[in-house]
Amino acid sequence: MKTNNTKLKFAIISIVLISLTRFIPHPPNFTAIGAMAIFGGAVLNKDKWLALLIPMAALFVSDLLVNNILYGSFYDSFVWFTEGASFIYGGFTVMVLLGSTMAKNSKISGVLGSSVIGSLVFFALTNFGAWLGSPIYTNDMAGLMTSYAAGLPFLVNTFAGTLFYSAALFGAKAYASKRAPELAEA
Repeated sequence: MKTNNTKLKFAIISIVLISLTRFIPHPPNFTAIGAMAIFGGAVLNKDKWLALLIPMAALFVSDLLVNNILYGSFYDSFVWFTEGASFIYGGFTVMVLLGSTMAKNSKISGVLGSSVIGSLVFFALTNFGAWLGSPIYTNDMAGLMTSYAAGLPFLVNTFAGTLFYSAALFGAKAYASKRAPELAEA
């Protein structure tokens, strides 16, 4: 079953706009990317490829801009993917899948559950990747635990950002659904 055009347009516009929040000054990891993934999965759940492709494309393009414009002075050349990108994109993919299963009806419990679980999975994957790829952590269980301990402040911000922006995105969808009932379709 395919996503209706109104829902598709709304999802694309919402995802593109929310991805631009990465350019607003914010505390580390207090971003909209987790919410963007959950929202894309939830709203576009009838077309699994679009549910993954649209948020992933928005993340990729915003990563290119962030890495090569905002942080361009830290690199010697154009950066397609930062170190550890496979873990970041893996965590992002899990969040899309959580959105397409847990939050597909846009109920508060599903959005909250996918935000909590998604933030925890993202934290676990990205800090595991940091442990694997960084020489500052020893290659043993103590090094892995140190990596997770060092990431705890980022987990709090990831969780808070995901909740905040999920409320904004799903709230905007609920508001817009009153004007365009086809947005409310499950």
